[in-house]
Amino acid sequence: MAATQTRESRGAEARALTQRLFEKLARLDRGTSAYESVREQLIEANLPLVRYVAARFRSRMEPMEDVVQVGTIGLINAIDRFDPQRGVQFPTFAMPTIVGEIRRYFRDNVRTVHVPRRLHEMWVQVSGATEDLTTLHGRSPTTREIAERLNLGEEEVLACIEAGRAYRATSLEAAQERDDGPGLMDRLGYEDPELDGVEHRDLVRHLLVQLPEREQRILLLRYYRNLTQSQISAELGVSQMHVSRLLSRSFARLRAANPIDA
Repeated sequence: MAATQTRESRGAEARALTQRLFEKLARLDRGTSAYESVREQLIEANLPLVRYVAARFRSRMEPMEDVVQVGTIGLINAIDRFDPQRGVQFPTFAMPTIVGEIRRYFRDNVRTVHVPRRLHEMWVQVSGATEDLTTLHGRSPTTREIAERLNLGEEEVLACIEAGRAYRATSLEAAQERDDGPGLMDRLGYEDPELDGVEHRDLVRHLLVQLPEREQRILLLRYYRNLTQSQISAELGVSQMHVSRLLSRSFARLRAANPIDA
């Protein structure tokens, strides 16, 4: 509980500081040294948000420092576009932009499969030797010929060739196994209708942790354990009217921070 309270306290302090900085930024002329100084403070104050988002991509096996740098670009874009007058909290506004920037990075710059550095360096040699031997013999070389040319084992050459496939994305319309075979598009599964709600649910979780602990608990009791307001009041030892007021207050906070309204 102490850790939760400390986290909530830090989050509240960061939101308060961010609000003050945006108010100060609004009074300055864009491009001035004073403006840039406040903008830098805003970036620094919200870097924990970038790290929070970047941590969701740990399974992608990319250096976390690179992901944080890309996410920071999204943060800067969000700062430049944010309008405090719209009544939306900045973290809620910024998260979709940060997530979008990181996803764009993985889409445009990251290989299909993560290849270890050693295999990548060997693959460059295997690729060069394959081209030389093809020119020399007028045909594609065998694995043995490539291995002898580079003084490598045949298994190492095969591993490099397999790794090299990570650099060649196959078209979804490419036929498989034979010319008239079905393409990858024909073998894909159906589109899960629940996918559209994944981002929403993650944003809701992010918003819920910003609520006071008691309000979090009431929402969990109401919508995850499906307790009635009367049952909640009995479990918490408060009146049903108080439970109703806390629920209404929680909903108001969540609606005010709803990114759809941004």
